Amino acid sequence: MYLEVKDLKKSYGEGGGYVQVLKGITAGVEKSEMCVIQGTSGSGKSTLLNCIGGLDTVDSGSIVVDGMEVAGLGSKALSDYRRNKLGFIFQFYNLVPNLTVKENIQVCQYLTKNPLDLEELLQVLGLTEHQNKFPAQLSGGQQQRCAIARALIKNPGLLLCDEPTCDGSSGKLSGDQFPACRQIE
Repeated sequence: MYLEVKDLKKSYGEGGGYVQVLKGITAGVEKSEMCVIQGTSGSGKSTLLNCIGGLDTVDSGSIVVDGMEVAGLGSKALSDYRRNKLGFIFQFYNLVPNLTVKENIQVCQYLTKNPLDLEELLQVLGLTEHQNKFPAQLSGGQQQRCAIARALIKNPGLLLCDEPTCDGSSGKLSGDQFPACRQIE
């Protein structure tokens, strides 16, 4: 397994505000395999992704990615893990507003040793003609594709996507971005 999660538990709060979000999650994903996590709002999907991505800590259990235990890594090792093994497409695009599309992608490109070709990525995701625009000048779908390109440019072993295919206004799944992701592999 490329990603193995075993008996993962995570809670928030104390006393009367205590909520157990992850209750012993166990799952595995092979390299190049696509896995979808479904659940109602508040069921822990984003929390699980944040724990796998090293953005949040776990109460107990293990997360192993490419043979490396993620839970419990120190801050430098965790930074290296996120930089070298992981691409994250956030639920909210988190684009830097005063950087162009190209610059938003280059921020991650410069952090990695083996990036994908920027021009090819822009072309495949339909962003070539928008590469010099700022996020505020883009549609929601274009912003989403920019966020996808930013995650993919690093050529990560693991791509975590927090609601990447939802249309923000309707909440319906579109799936438009996944063929482009597969084309780049």
